[in-house]
Amino acid sequence: MEDSLYGVFYHAKNNWVPKAPEIDLAACLVADNCVTVSWRMPEDDSRIDHFVLEYRKTNFDGLPRVKDEQRWELIDYIKATEYTLSGLKFDTKYMNLRVQACNKAVAGEYSDPVTLETKAFVFSLDSTSSHLNLKVEDTYVEWDPTGGKGQEKVKGKENKSRSGAPSPKRTSVNTRSSARGSRDRFTGESYTVLGDTAVESGQHYWEVRAQKDCKSYSVGVTYRNLGKFDQLGKTNSSWCIHINNWLQTTISAKHNNKAKTLDIPVPDRIGVYCDFDGGQLAFYNANSKELLHIFRTKFTQPLLPGFMIWCGGLTVSTGLQVPSAVKMLQKSENGLSGSTSSLNNIA
Repeated sequence: MEDSLYGVFYHAKNNWVPKAPEIDLAACLVADNCVTVSWRMPEDDSRIDHFVLEYRKTNFDGLPRVKDEQRWELIDYIKATEYTLSGLKFDTKYMNLRVQACNKAVAGEYSDPVTLETKAFVFSLDSTSSHLNLKVEDTYVEWDPTGGKGQEKVKGKENKSRSGAPSPKRTSVNTRSSARGSRDRFTGESYTVLGDTAVESGQHYWEVRAQKDCKSYSVGVTYRNLGKFDQLGKTNSSWCIHINNWLQTTISAKHNNKAKTLDIPVPDRIGVYCDFDGGQLAFYNANSKELLHIFRTKFTQPLLPGFMIWCGGLTVSTGLQVPSAVKMLQKSENGLSGSTSSLNNIA
């Protein structure tokens, strides 16, 4: 009889259902494409063995919706009451999160879900209006000496069906570019491809990595009026840095057909920071966050990310928040007058 009662007590003790955790919204943090979630139990419970964190991306604010939602991603066996999701791509506006407490036998109820804002600049390369010698796929562009015949064969029917330029879709922050729907958007020696989303306000950041054998490329922004024969940095409505890897490697800042050679090593990844309202376009070593160059001007039209490449390939990373280190450097730069790193004599 005694053994039977002990068995019932042991079973009940180890199957005690944990209460739902409470997420501390004030302690949660979204920064540098990381999300830190903090929670607590409504009361101390020594029987808690671990926690389960679930999250999913969404474009809806407020409570999670059942319809048209992405599936929950799961992080199991968390021993602490805080966890950081790192290395995320923020390609939706928000993220839902919830936490579950578990003992060795059963899992409790989920916490009330919370929604955190994960806004970042997301765009793809506009393959419908790039130079014929460029092979474009989503966020990758590669020099194609065959003239893009293979790609044109696939897109031939699509291009023939287009009779005009679609009107852009506008938002408060950015817009979809007005794609020409024709591969002769750029020609001659303007080996250019533009992003499909424009910046109209706010602060944005993206990164570019070039292949090691890439001979010549430019990274920057432009107004929509960049001519079909124009090159980035050679007009008064485009700004860029240009890297030349022929014979010797050089890096220069270009605007309005003026160039300034920069006495700095070429980084593996280049970070592009655009503050539309503040009139700043800055380029960084994406690894060290060292400032490479900054343009200061007043932007009067929407800006499209622009890329020019000859021999090689470029990979663009989007869905990135402005890094904290870049924000700090911008504050420091804005507090300096006559800084040599401003280089606004060609801006």
